[in-house]
Amino acid sequence: MSMVLSASVVRVRDGLPLSASTDYEQSMGVQECRKYFKSLSKKLGQLPDRCTLKTGQYNINFISSLGVSYMMLCTENYPNVLAFSFLDELQREFISTYNMMKTNTAVRPYCFIEFDNFIQRTKQRYNNPRSLSTKINLSDMQTEIKLRPPYQVSMCELGSANGFTSSFSVECKSASKISSAHQRLEPVTLSGIVAFILSLLCGALNLIRGFHAIESLLQNDGEDFSYVIAFFLGTAACLYQCYLLIYCTGWRNVKSFLTFGLICLCNMYLYELRNLWQLFFHVTVGVFVTLQIWLRQPQGKSPDYNV
Repeated sequence: MSMVLSASVVRVRDGLPLSASTDYEQSMGVQECRKYFKSLSKKLGQLPDRCTLKTGQYNINFISSLGVSYMMLCTENYPNVLAFSFLDELQREFISTYNMMKTNTAVRPYCFIEFDNFIQRTKQRYNNPRSLSTKINLSDMQTEIKLRPPYQVSMCELGSANGFTSSFSVECKSASKISSAHQRLEPVTLSGIVAFILSLLCGALNLIRGFHAIESLLQNDGEDFSYVIAFFLGTAACLYQCYLLIYCTGWRNVKSFLTFGLICLCNMYLYELRNLWQLFFHVTVGVFVTLQIWLRQPQGKSPDYNV
């Protein structure tokens, strides 16, 4: 029999459970799926905004929007269109009931447990599709799923939390790249635009000084070629910071930190060719751009209510 078994609401940034249905079945398969729920909760920020995890007899579907993820467990033969329509109803009700400030500042698990009442009522409706079909219009959801099908999460993407070995490492890396490509970043702010322009400026200054260093090298045999390399590495680092500021990639924050480290090393090596104010400017811009990269995080898809 196809049916919705349970549902939960989780904060994306840290996996904090905000609410959940209280009627988990006690079968071994459902108990095993609880582990998958926990593992997925820790990785929501790295996954697209609409996903499905197939675990055999059961499917875990979830959608994410405005920093909150709505997850549900159903039998494997439960229709996809009903599953995501169910999640869409939970999302709409939760957004209209609780403001973002409450969800962002929540510190206790299940602090919105009263939302379980709505989950229970909605679950009962969706477990009786005959009466449901006359009350909702599924055509829009069917079209949306066809145009943008849910991303299929593989078991290896859950990581070592479920005991997977390193034999899946190649597949996991590939899946991570696909997942990152599906994500969108939060809208760019004014400070982000300023950071982008300043990083381009630093890159251009390094490039110009690099060409001047080449000219000096050609005119004077005693010039050090390593200065040329340092200037061009600095240019590449600045341009790569611009790339990280615009696009979502895997290990984005780590890459930004390493890129900033390269900028610092280049400027340390060029200490003799620059005055203190120039060094301060390049390093400060590097810090500012790195901060903006960290602040501009992936976001979920905002709900479209056809208003």
